[in-house]
Amino acid sequence: MRISKIKLPALLLAFGLVAAGCSDDGGDTDEETTESPDAGGQTEGEGAAGGDTLAAVQEAGTLKCGVNGVLAGFSLNEGGEYTGFDVDYCKAVAAAVLGDPEAVEYVELTADTRFTALQSGEVDVLIRNGTWTASRDGSLGLDWAHTTFYDGQGMMVMADSEFQSLDDMQNTVICVQSGTTTELNLATVFESRGITYEPLLLEDQEALTQQFEQGACDGYTTDKSGLASFKQTTSLGADAVRILDETMSKEPLGPAVRQGDSEWYDIVNWVVFATIQAEEFGLTSDNIASYDGDDPEILRFIGKGSGDDAQFDAGLNLPSDYAVQVVEAVGNYAEIYERNIAPLGLENRGLNALWTDGGLHYAPPYR
Repeated sequence: MRISKIKLPALLLAFGLVAAGCSDDGGDTDEETTESPDAGGQTEGEGAAGGDTLAAVQEAGTLKCGVNGVLAGFSLNEGGEYTGFDVDYCKAVAAAVLGDPEAVEYVELTADTRFTALQSGEVDVLIRNGTWTASRDGSLGLDWAHTTFYDGQGMMVMADSEFQSLDDMQNTVICVQSGTTTELNLATVFESRGITYEPLLLEDQEALTQQFEQGACDGYTTDKSGLASFKQTTSLGADAVRILDETMSKEPLGPAVRQGDSEWYDIVNWVVFATIQAEEFGLTSDNIASYDGDDPEILRFIGKGSGDDAQFDAGLNLPSDYAVQVVEAVGNYAEIYERNIAPLGLENRGLNALWTDGGLHYAPPYR
């Protein structure tokens, strides 16, 4: 596996963006700092020009994928081996455009550096539990592909505490990452309910979770998937903490690319769609290459169309069998979810189920 653990220097902040995203380092799914409204626009740099990312990736023979690197279930670096939900989508893109899911250079990014790294061309795609919001879409010079994980902000408390709902948390201390939309969401929700609280604010997520573990806070808030990740990894033990039922916000997480490169945006988008459509078709990593049925939609999807579909080309600059390469490499959406997210205690997919099962995942027709 081609891997590289890279900590981007503070120099990247000179691009004029102070940004971090919902759900961050350590136990959360990437907290997001507040962006400057005039920090948008595309930054020049390697791969930053519109329309050339695919060519640059193929010439390099490696996909530079921005990840978290410390978030169990999403992207965790254990001794130089990266695993997780986001990591699998990095591999999926590499499989589609390079024919090799291992041709990935993983670039570990903090909440503060991830967007500038993408803008400057330091990475080709950002797959780092970042929330898609209006201001990010409109002012950062970035585009979000299809949401891979529908999340929401939650609250964690000690298992033996008296708190059963947010309304019970009058006059409490809440651990929250500073300068983030998580901080803003907390303030909005508690103010609207008339709940008085004191935020314990820290920039560093690991330091923040340590404060919660040491009892400095009555509650700890971030995305629910981040709380679930923390619950499974905390030194206190999973039984020592619990997550309240209430959801405080919408947090759609997914890949981001630079604006101005519609070719690359389409590729990343349709790689995500391939994992979703494969699940709907009942195609898995074990059977997609050996499919011998006669369903014309499936045959078109796996690049084995006949008749008029034999020459089908969607114009995505992807191999005709790209879906086969993606699914063989990482599995369909259900396989990716079960391998990485279910072990966090999130067996119920909820909004992350297929549309046919009452969820939000729905792939456009491949025709």
